[in-house]
Amino acid sequence: MKLAKSMKKNIHPTYYPKAKVSCACGNTFYTGSTQEEIKTELCSACHPFYTGKQKLVDAARRVEKFKAKTDAKAKSKVIVKSKTVKRAAKEKVRAEKRTEKTSSKK
Repeated sequence: MKLAKSMKKNIHPTYYPKAKVSCACGNTFYTGSTQEEIKTELCSACHPFYTGKQKLVDAARRVEKFKAKTDAKAKSKVIVKSKTVKRAAKEKVRAEKRTEKTSSKK
């Protein structure tokens, strides 16, 4: 049985046993890594899966844009009139035109 040769020297990255991990929420902790400092957006202190709270990370303002669209639709909602109301309004306009014609002939 052959013994495995040892690993080559000077080709592996440096291992940092106390690499600092910084989260956007302000939480920091240490772990082992090949990078000396790591920056992340979410960690176990602020991730919704671990906290049970919903937090929206919105870099492109998509949530704000969606809310603005729904608010605009709610504000500009047109009141739907029934056919009888529309017919009555048209008939009223026609009656006014008839009275104008008759009054202008006199």
